[in-house]
Amino acid sequence: MSSIDFGFTSGDAVLITGAGSGIGRQTAQRAAESGLAVSLWDIDPTGLEDTAERVRTVAPAVHTWVGDVSDDDAVKAGFADASSTLGTIRYLHNNAGPASSADIPFDRALEICVGSVRRMTDAWAAAGPGDGAAMVATTSVAGNLIGTDNAWYSASKAAIMGYVRHLVAYRSAEFRSNGVAPGMTDTPRLAGFAASETGQRVLSRIPLKRMASADDIAWATLFLLSPAASYINGVFLPVDGGWTVTQ
Repeated sequence: MSSIDFGFTSGDAVLITGAGSGIGRQTAQRAAESGLAVSLWDIDPTGLEDTAERVRTVAPAVHTWVGDVSDDDAVKAGFADASSTLGTIRYLHNNAGPASSADIPFDRALEICVGSVRRMTDAWAAAGPGDGAAMVATTSVAGNLIGTDNAWYSASKAAIMGYVRHLVAYRSAEFRSNGVAPGMTDTPRLAGFAASETGQRVLSRIPLKRMASADDIAWATLFLLSPAASYINGVFLPVDGGWTVTQ
């Protein structure tokens, strides 16, 4: 079990999108160890089942849903299925999104990335998450603190944080909203990057001299979701080892 007590009520449920690998998978693992039931969503059934197998031994209950969070029908059906399995979904981690290396037209990428966060949040809120509800979106230092060579990625990550701020201003009576902002993170999407010439150059500018682990992001996410952060609302939390302050 987790050695960190964030004050979660055992058996409360969290829904995590993009749970099939990387940050989503590790957040699911730590959430389960913290006593939360987990609804795991991903577009990749193989990765999703792998995550589910990892958490089933510790989670009070596990629900899985294979679906595209940019599709209205898939989201509505998924929430209905998750609610019937786990009951009230108290917490939401909007983590799913395409890799920055994906070749997607700019307008379509924003529709996928920002639209899916709005779609998931609306569906979750409509179901009535109850007292203490909280949502965390995975944004990025890209687009918010630094520019990158990928236009759609920077724009979408900045827009997600803008949406979080909108939620804080207008929907805080229903739930808290925050953004966790990874810097360079050691996940399958960046496999081999640290060993590359570019990777070594980037790492040399990070004060902690390493990439983040998926665990680093998972713990920050769970803290923002948790009762321990009950008065934290609307923050943009970089988890980047100090990288952006050296840019």
